[in-house]
Amino acid sequence: MATRRSAGVLLYRFDAAGGVELLVAHMGGPLWARRDEHAWSIPKGEPEEGEDLLDTAAREFAEELGRPVPPVDLVPLGEARQGGGKVVTVWAGELPAGSAFDADDLDPGTFTMEWPPRSGRTAEFPEVDRAAWSTPEQARSRLVTGQAVFVDRLLEHVAGGGGSR
Repeated sequence: MATRRSAGVLLYRFDAAGGVELLVAHMGGPLWARRDEHAWSIPKGEPEEGEDLLDTAAREFAEELGRPVPPVDLVPLGEARQGGGKVVTVWAGELPAGSAFDADDLDPGTFTMEWPPRSGRTAEFPEVDRAAWSTPEQARSRLVTGQAVFVDRLLEHVAGGGGSR
């Protein structure tokens, strides 16, 4: 069985005090509607056949948030295996000072699933129902457990001189 893969972009910025804020997205659909803790994700998705993972990351960011990745340099944060076995590859991009990316201005793509379960009916739901700029501490508790490692890797990147402050 082939390993399931996913790729995404973790956008970040520095606040006025020099702290890091990360853009995370709450997963849409009825299975996540009443959950908050560990119900958020880095905007990401699965590659199409033969698609480059960096291309996948940019495409999925745009599909999930309804806006393209801003013109930023993307730095690889590596990959991590999530609890279900999917391998996620993430790139980080710093939003330059003075640039705006409104987390409330979303136009997410949708997906269709059978709902309610075993009803034979299908319904359409947004891939993401909201996004938010989060401190690293907030992001660790919001993100699904397997993605929290990317918060630490981003902070290591910033502490090592990556990113501007």
